[in-house]
Amino acid sequence: MTHKINAAITGVAGYVPDYVLTNEELEKLVDTNDEWITTRTGIKERRILKGEGLGTSYMGAKAVTELLKKTNTQPDEVDLVICATVTPDYFFPSCSNLICKAVGIRETASFDLAAACSGFLNALGTGTAFIESGRYKKVIVVGADKMSAIVDYSDRTTCILFGDGAGAVMLEPTEDGMGVQDFILKSDGEGCESLMQKGGGSAYPPTHETIDQKLHYIRQEGQSVFKFAVTRMADISAEIMERNQLRGDDIAFLVPHQANKRIIDATANRMNIGEDKVMLNIHRYGNTTAATIPLCLWDYENQLKKGDNLILAAFGGGFTWASAYVKWAYQPK
Repeated sequence: MTHKINAAITGVAGYVPDYVLTNEELEKLVDTNDEWITTRTGIKERRILKGEGLGTSYMGAKAVTELLKKTNTQPDEVDLVICATVTPDYFFPSCSNLICKAVGIRETASFDLAAACSGFLNALGTGTAFIESGRYKKVIVVGADKMSAIVDYSDRTTCILFGDGAGAVMLEPTEDGMGVQDFILKSDGEGCESLMQKGGGSAYPPTHETIDQKLHYIRQEGQSVFKFAVTRMADISAEIMERNQLRGDDIAFLVPHQANKRIIDATANRMNIGEDKVMLNIHRYGNTTAATIPLCLWDYENQLKKGDNLILAAFGGGFTWASAYVKWAYQPK
């Protein structure tokens, strides 16, 4: 009898820069205050990558280096590296190429995937498909973003939200029933104008005008994004639970994208789970876009047990939204 091959997360690692940007420091840059930021977002501080020429790949490589060590994996054993990011060092070569170079992975498949804050779950689903097909045995999925590179620190509506960081997981095949059980990936381009970086691509390449108009910074329509995010992230979490016959009592943890504490609370309420079952680090890191979910897994790894049911959920620009049902595959060491 052949058993179904699942993609199991066999290790997780993360990296956040040393520099801490607090709400108090932001009070000196824009018209805001700690109480206003904390009440509306749940964020107290965020990490910022400093240093000339240091981009997203620097953080991704730090996370992958730790991951290789933790999983006792040699660079030449890796079959595929997928990096979810919207802030690559360059358009090309890809961030995944640069990460591979930095950690000594050679002649291996690698590519970037862009789905904004849903990027990690889209990359996880992609990596899972490669494992389930039997084509690859070791797939690294990275979520990494240097959001400070595209944040306008004179815009109080966005600069309070975002931080920099990277997380990575190892996917390997298993036949013991653990691993990724199901995932749902969705998008709707009608929301593209509500959350975007307009300048820098082929539609509006860099010019003096695009720079003067600040088109290279992230822009969002806060209310429309918030309303859509609250609905869609809760909906897709409920959907994946329903189609896998799961109730709130069955879930060990919700692993939500860390965009806004109120969105996270709404999702948890829809799933009928308490705050003690919600992974939360938004107060420490802010919104690190594709890195939020793997950074949560990294922070909470020691609280997880083999067989734990996890629901991963995210919402991002595009609009994109996604969820995954994962059975945790190993005991913490």
